[in-house]
Amino acid sequence: MQVVIGRIGRAHGIRGELNVDIRTDEPERRFAPGSSVVCGDRTLTIATSRHHSGRLVVSFTEIPDRTAAEGLHGRTIEMLIDPSDVPHDPEEFYDHQLVGLEVRAGGVAVGVVTGILHLPHQDTLTVDIDGREVFVPFVTELVPVIDVPGGFVTVKDIDGLLDPTKADNAATDSTS
Repeated sequence: MQVVIGRIGRAHGIRGELNVDIRTDEPERRFAPGSSVVCGDRTLTIATSRHHSGRLVVSFTEIPDRTAAEGLHGRTIEMLIDPSDVPHDPEEFYDHQLVGLEVRAGGVAVGVVTGILHLPHQDTLTVDIDGREVFVPFVTELVPVIDVPGGFVTVKDIDGLLDPTKADNAATDSTS
């Protein structure tokens, strides 16, 4: 099973180092020298990782120089993990733990988590509601409860979040 652990930013220096936007709460564990990661159709080995000016800078054994590093800009970094592995922090979750969970709003089952989008600024849950795909920013303010053993997540019952027509109606009602 693969989990997203980062996104490659700009090249750093001339020796093939890259800035990495971290997508894991366990960067020391995931970006440890000697670890293998998947980047597109390539498997890469982490040579070094360090923090510099608030960013993670990583070099890969297979990337010898800046030119090779620039070719990886914007790619997602994933790591193969054992499906039974769970994050050390109980407030963190792998995608495979969330997919298939029931989505509840206002105490009522409304849909199912079908995926997680790892966007540049935040993760987003993809939810199937009666065959309609809805995107919910995966932030505590909107998704306050994640109960993996219980099989559900709770989403705030906010007009327009799960049903865009309710947002339109709420706006119309408030202007009347």
